[in-house]
Amino acid sequence: MSLSAAEPALISDLINLMESETAEQDDAGASRTRIAKAMAKAIRKFVEAGQVKVIVNTTGTATAQTGTGTGNIT
Repeated sequence: MSLSAAEPALISDLINLMESETAEQDDAGASRTRIAKAMAKAIRKFVEAGQVKVIVNTTGTATAQTGTGTGNIT
């Protein structure tokens, strides 16, 4: 999926995190730790949703090829 398609899920995850943390009565340090862990998980999920499109240019024979690839994340 493209990152633009995954963005609503990231926003939803972050809003859910903020809403769940609002009701917590723990100390600030515990809250910051939970927020940091949940944000890291949401960001990782978002980044892993991105598609990598690569164009590979090769040289050589059918059995011995070398080449490099260039591309972008969408």
